[in-house]
Amino acid sequence: MASTADDLSVLHELRQRLAATASRTRRLDAYYDGAQRLAALGLGLPPEMRRLQVVVNWPRLTVDSLAERLDLEGFRLAGAAETDERLWSWWQANGLDDESGLAHLEALITGRAYITVGPGDDGADTPVITPESARSMIADVDPRTRAVRSALRLYTSRSGGELSATLYLPDRTVYYDRGRSGWRVVDLIAHKLGRVPVVPLINRARIGDRHGRSEMDDVIGLTDAACRTMTNLGGAQELLAVPQRYVLGAGRSDFVNEAGEPIPAWEAYIGRILALGNENAKVGQFAAADLRNFVEVVNLYARLVAALSGLPPHFLGLSTDNPASADAIRSGETRLVKRAERRARAFGSAWEESMRLGMLIVDGEIPPHAARLESIYRDPATPTYAAKADAVSKLVASGILPISAAWEELGYSAEQRRKLAAASGDDPLARLLDTVGAGRTGGLELPAAPAVGDR
Repeated sequence: MASTADDLSVLHELRQRLAATASRTRRLDAYYDGAQRLAALGLGLPPEMRRLQVVVNWPRLTVDSLAERLDLEGFRLAGAAETDERLWSWWQANGLDDESGLAHLEALITGRAYITVGPGDDGADTPVITPESARSMIADVDPRTRAVRSALRLYTSRSGGELSATLYLPDRTVYYDRGRSGWRVVDLIAHKLGRVPVVPLINRARIGDRHGRSEMDDVIGLTDAACRTMTNLGGAQELLAVPQRYVLGAGRSDFVNEAGEPIPAWEAYIGRILALGNENAKVGQFAAADLRNFVEVVNLYARLVAALSGLPPHFLGLSTDNPASADAIRSGETRLVKRAERRARAFGSAWEESMRLGMLIVDGEIPPHAARLESIYRDPATPTYAAKADAVSKLVASGILPISAAWEELGYSAEQRRKLAAASGDDPLARLLDTVGAGRTGGLELPAAPAVGDR
């Protein structure tokens, strides 16, 4: 099979764009993993102090605190009261309970991730939905329609060499191998979907920039400053925290033990000196250094990180002597909860489009009611269970919420709600009320109610 020149041109263009983002992606990975080098932070250390270097991993805290609040629990089609079982079965079959969290994490770290959708094996009615990393995949997005025009997935060896590639186009998917003579087509699938089966998962997109931004961008500079301060604190603690001693009028030969043997330098350093051979020598000590200035600087950086990232101060170890009340804790998490809700909305749109692509692949069309497909995320706030149950029970008692909606508000999963509904149906009194309401009991017609004049 041969590839057209236009396909190869698109492949090479996307390869160049992916290579241009590689260094930035590696840098963000290093910050998330806490593996950035202090030399890169502008801090030069002598060899003796390199073991004292400290990395403050606030970038990971910023990302994980947000990712932990993004849990997708189902999809609801327009006009449906409950979540759609078919779409949720697709979700479960592709292991997206775990994989979706990895996709969210990837998007928060690098600014974007991708979701590919393909047909199942042997004509199965379950599509294959796979999250992909921005390290190995890139997409070209139309700035006007925001639709993906093409996408490329590169497969590399451990040494970084390119082995193969998959090029996604609106009407076909082309598979390449990399040989000595260049790229060679090994397979081509003409799916004729009319759209690229790739969905970008973008974090913090802007109108003029659909590539996204890392959630760590605002705290990286402060993290560098905190790393320098903590490393300097380690050096000061090593040299100045313990009172330094001085000896006047003595030479090296005066540092001997009772047997007349020289005292090792480390014993002299930690103060194991009981006497000196020189009676004219004088021993004294300097006052220990106060290291609280380092603590104040690090606390200042932590407050700035809390302000920029929306993290509650106690997430960063900033606390008062008096424990915070429940209302104060919820108030401190307001910005974090709102940021999680915004991310859930953006990421939910990507998962909804993935499910529509799955319908197109399996059914050959997207039903009209799927245009209003809704992704359901767990409430990112952290109210107490008792407080939420009390609020929901009042809504049910007033007739605002039905029981099934109350279960959803309380955070029960689709399977738990189904089990509760079945358990409610097993109640003999509930069944009796249902049959009476339908006008039948035990297969017999119920007698009509007597008229007023017959009573």
